[in-house]
Amino acid sequence: MARIGFLGLGNMGRGMAQRLVEAGHEVTAYNRTRARAEALQGSGIKVADTPREAAHDAEAVFSMVGDDVASRAIWLGEDGALAAQMAADAFVIECSTLSYNWVKELGEQATAQGLRYIDCPVTGLPDAAAAGQLVLLAGAKDSDLKAVTPLLASLNKEIIHFGTIGAGTAYKLMLNLIGAIQIASIAEGMVIAEKAGLDLEKVNHALSLGQAASLQVMRSVKRIIADDHDKDIVFSGRLRLKDASYGVELAHALGVAPEFGQVAVDAFAKLGKLGLEEHNETVVIKAVGVKNR
Repeated sequence: MARIGFLGLGNMGRGMAQRLVEAGHEVTAYNRTRARAEALQGSGIKVADTPREAAHDAEAVFSMVGDDVASRAIWLGEDGALAAQMAADAFVIECSTLSYNWVKELGEQATAQGLRYIDCPVTGLPDAAAAGQLVLLAGAKDSDLKAVTPLLASLNKEIIHFGTIGAGTAYKLMLNLIGAIQIASIAEGMVIAEKAGLDLEKVNHALSLGQAASLQVMRSVKRIIADDHDKDIVFSGRLRLKDASYGVELAHALGVAPEFGQVAVDAFAKLGKLGLEEHNETVVIKAVGVKNR
């Protein structure tokens, strides 16, 4: 069993940290809002005051935070995890969805300190995190990924190794940019259906039978029909905008003109002006499809 530091106990991180405890590992966690970490103490998770404290003597340090700003804050600086004295050859496992450039930079810094960096964003909702059914999208040295795979066993149903550091993030950003385009387009389609006087439940059923159906599309259609974007928030509009923006940034860096992706970014960006960015991402229907909105 391993000594593990875990940084970030949001909807995803909480379930992942608990899975590691249930697998018998010794987990010390840090969360910016300490009360969220303290709520998990009864499950066997120790609480640290700083990322550096959480990472002290750890054989592996996981991170699951919201964006580049949060990731930099927990890894860097005097109280950052990279300032800790970790075990020899410790793993740095970054599971957050971050920009490609920052992942490469963080990987280089961790490697320069003699640590083994695993670029490891995930797919799956919070219930999959709690059940250990995530898909891990890895970018790492072959030998490092092989060595860390037993430690990851309680978290995933599959690990897909895309290549070296940054490759897992490149796939995740591509995937989430596609998701942003899908959600924005289905929102626009549902506005058309409503304006045409169609029964939206029948639209939902018909879509489920056709080629346009996907888990994400159908989940979004149901939320749009329910119009409950401020309840049971699975993934906020703000986070979708962040991921899509990172994806568009990567596309430009690779010489790709992300025309559809930019349209989706622009749609999700409107949510901030409407004060709806913290609602479920399907609230984007309030920002698309209506002239002069």
